Amino acid sequence: MSSLPGNIDRSQFLRRKANDLSTASLQDDIITSAFSHSKALCNEVVSVKDQNKLLHTEKLDKIFTSKIWGFPIMLSMLAVVIYLTIAGANIPSSMLASFFGWLEGYLTLGFNAIHAPDWLHGILVLGLYRGTSWVISVMLPPMAIFFPMFAILENYGYLPRVAFNMDRLFKKSGAHGKQSLTMAMGFGCNAAAIMSTRIIESPRERMLAILTNNFVPCNGRWPTLILLASIFMAAGFTGAAGTLVTAAVVVSMVVFGIIVTLAVSWVLSKTALKGVPTHYTLELPPYRRPDFINTIVRATLDKSVFVLKRAIVIAAPAGVLTWVLANIIIGDTSMLMHIVNFLDPFAQQLGLDGFILMAFILGLPANEIVLPILLMGYLSTGAMIEVEDLDSLKQIFIDQGWTWITALNMMLFSLLHFPCGTTLINIFKETKSKKWTFLAFAIPTGLAVAITFTIAQLAKVLGWG
Repeated sequence: MSSLPGNIDRSQFLRRKANDLSTASLQDDIITSAFSHSKALCNEVVSVKDQNKLLHTEKLDKIFTSKIWGFPIMLSMLAVVIYLTIAGANIPSSMLASFFGWLEGYLTLGFNAIHAPDWLHGILVLGLYRGTSWVISVMLPPMAIFFPMFAILENYGYLPRVAFNMDRLFKKSGAHGKQSLTMAMGFGCNAAAIMSTRIIESPRERMLAILTNNFVPCNGRWPTLILLASIFMAAGFTGAAGTLVTAAVVVSMVVFGIIVTLAVSWVLSKTALKGVPTHYTLELPPYRRPDFINTIVRATLDKSVFVLKRAIVIAAPAGVLTWVLANIIIGDTSMLMHIVNFLDPFAQQLGLDGFILMAFILGLPANEIVLPILLMGYLSTGAMIEVEDLDSLKQIFIDQGWTWITALNMMLFSLLHFPCGTTLINIFKETKSKKWTFLAFAIPTGLAVAITFTIAQLAKVLGWG
């Protein structure tokens, strides 16, 4: 038997060997070797009818899963999806808003005809109806474009390649590669994404996915990001150039959210959720021609309509509550203004104001209602306002002292802040823990406060704005 090196005893030597065997590179080598042997065996006993199709898939995979080109292609595709979503949703959103405005006029005539009291008209029309119509006109067109395009990419076989590319990053952050799949679902709905974390077998890694899923924008936050990027970050650009700049800013926000996801996962994996990341084998399906009609119809009905229905159910009572707070007068001002005045000193330190922070707090049930609540507060009408165009909307913000720093910090706060009420309920149902549910609320909120505070203070020192 050969002697051990130096003065190392046998137990130390075995421990060192065990540590070497647990390294990620050696595990990758074992998996690669097993896959190579499996492929060799398959080649001996399996005959492929369409060899050209197999070669076509392998050629594309060398590009789409390349360490050099994989990520640029992935970001480019995301940019194209967002660009088409922005460009295609503007006109339908305006048409829906005009239609609901026209219909509201007849609703008001109906209430006047039956001599309904003002408070009833305010609650049902100015609160309930306007809040619900805003959600539909702002959310439905983008979702009707965004979800089908993602479904087409999935049907084509590209999304599994995204998971393959992201697997390397998630492993380095101490998380599971499948978290990339749950993160992708978060782009549609964070509440649904929390339920999708069941695909991760490891409890530790599943908890990482749950605690960090909120850092990608859901359907309720897309309108805020797109709107503020359009009227502030893309100011001075028109037509296709403006849409391109808007898409670039929104993609930058998405990338920043992914970076935060990886960073928080890494920190948690080294502290509260220590452990070694597990490995999994992801089978990459062959590329295939998507069934466009069936995919678009299914994505629109199954995803867009489902999410829209959930948003309406939540937004309707929130609109009523907002109207009530804006119309109950205590002293010489409304309850809504009392809340704003209380929040304003703290909000100013974040580069925001009391109205913005109030809108986020009252928007806890659903992120879709943050903007209408904010406009209602600014215009002090006690009703959710329909704005005619982007120029008039931008003027409202400028009149309230907004700069591009205000818009940037609101976008960042919207991206990072606490999950919506439905997501928090799902987190509690999945974890059965008040502690983890609280952390799912506290971690993103703390990050949102810290990052916006830092930017606001830097802006003051450097004279930005």
